[in-house]
Amino acid sequence: MNFGSDNASGVHPAIMDALAAANQGHASGYGRDPLTEEAVERVRAVFEAPRAEIFFVGVGTASNALALAQLCPPFGRIFCHRGAHIETSESGAPGFMAGGAQMALIDGADGRVTPAALNDALATYPQDDEHDGLNAVLSLSNATEMGTVYAPERIAPLTAIAHAQDMAVHMDGARFANAVASTGASPAELTWRSGVDALSLGGTKDGCMALEAVILFDPDRARHFSFRRMRAGHLWSKHRFLAAQMLAWLDDELWLRLAGHANAKARTLSHELTQISFAEILNPVEANEIFVRLPQRRIEALRKGGLRAADWPMPGDSDTRMTIRLVTSWATTEAEITALVAALRR
Repeated sequence: MNFGSDNASGVHPAIMDALAAANQGHASGYGRDPLTEEAVERVRAVFEAPRAEIFFVGVGTASNALALAQLCPPFGRIFCHRGAHIETSESGAPGFMAGGAQMALIDGADGRVTPAALNDALATYPQDDEHDGLNAVLSLSNATEMGTVYAPERIAPLTAIAHAQDMAVHMDGARFANAVASTGASPAELTWRSGVDALSLGGTKDGCMALEAVILFDPDRARHFSFRRMRAGHLWSKHRFLAAQMLAWLDDELWLRLAGHANAKARTLSHELTQISFAEILNPVEANEIFVRLPQRRIEALRKGGLRAADWPMPGDSDTRMTIRLVTSWATTEAEITALVAALRR
């Protein structure tokens, strides 16, 4: 019953096979190999963005931090949801990579930013003169840290506000595949067609071994990014192994099938939990995360029985009822869901 994180799942066999195939023979390093050239073109095709600049890295924090540093000057400010991963879980990496950029936090239900909340946050930081610092970037997470998603009609009003303030828009897409599978929108519709300037695309949570990509849709915004990646130590020498993963992940829409499986298992588990009187689901289940409040004694019993799940303190918790996060993945089985539900019913 491992629902601790989609990072805990293994590598999908098709990805592993692609890595083994890429391991044959020799290839030029640092992205100067045929597989990387092919993978870049494949990403451009999937996003219907032939001019986009694509840069592969191995971890999500690097993808987020480098993308934000590219968009935000050292004297700039990055606006994001209070619960965003770049604020809570990256040890200040975006500000560090940007040379001192500040974070401005926005509250919002279910992990999402609304136009009203964004306008209120911007009003808190007026742009009267150089003493104020520069409002530089809006960062949105899709899917969010609370398991909800932004459809295009939620994204476009936010990007319009940001662009009217001469700000760039970044999207943390560690679970972007889950958002695409959930909304049914195309990758283009969820990004540049809705006003997103840069995407940190994540494959590691969706069946890959180590695969993230920074996508800068306007090539002018990509100027000197290759130097930034090199300086930060995130240019892989054996780059073909990143490219091989990307090609296999996108092939025949594997990435969406894996994310769709994870989303479907979350819906199944969520439905089962709603049938248990003492289980309280706290947010809409739109991707592959469930936040459920349970009696503390039940949580302890589940853990003794083998459950892996993260504690996730939420407003309304008490000494006797606590919230945990359950995350499904491409590898989640029906048997794991059945076992968890049966353990709760005992």
